[in-house]
Amino acid sequence: MTSGLLTKAQIRVERLALRDALSFEQRQLKSLAISENGAVALRFAAGSVVSGFMPIRSEVDARPLMEALRAKGGRICLPVMVDRETIVFREFVKGAELFKSGFGTTGPGENAAVLDPDVLLVPLSAFDVSGHRIGYGAGHYDRAIARLHAKGLNPVLIGIAFDCQEVPSVPAEAHDVALDAVLTESGLRYFDNRTAQ
Repeated sequence: MTSGLLTKAQIRVERLALRDALSFEQRQLKSLAISENGAVALRFAAGSVVSGFMPIRSEVDARPLMEALRAKGGRICLPVMVDRETIVFREFVKGAELFKSGFGTTGPGENAAVLDPDVLLVPLSAFDVSGHRIGYGAGHYDRAIARLHAKGLNPVLIGIAFDCQEVPSVPAEAHDVALDAVLTESGLRYFDNRTAQ
């Protein structure tokens, strides 16, 4: 790493501290703005599989967004830990019971269908103007995206974050897969690697 530049770990700590500093009310208002922006701007074919996530810690509350996308014809799924290294995406039907699924979150039980997402809403710690992201350091989404790519699938990757999580530059590595877009309280922004559908 070049001297004077922050490492991924340092950026993660810095941006999560800014996110944590938002009050509960601020996070809820911003999450609702994100949902409203996504409901208008995200376009996909009816029946497309959209992976959301249940919020942990001070994350964006994506539940209103998932419901808005379900109303637009999306088939919603949630990431679930099946072992310490692997997440799968299980269908989240309206009213389904959720269970503790690892990493502090919840998801559908073992009887739910396992789906491959067409659109992947990705939680993150930080993102930059090129669409590079920093996760939480465990690599779960990186491995899940790699598995989807190995199956010949190329889901649209949309980071879900607050504006305060943006940084000028993320130290990207060769294996890092950039986001196609990011959705914040300011709106949906596509990056150069993919344009709006």
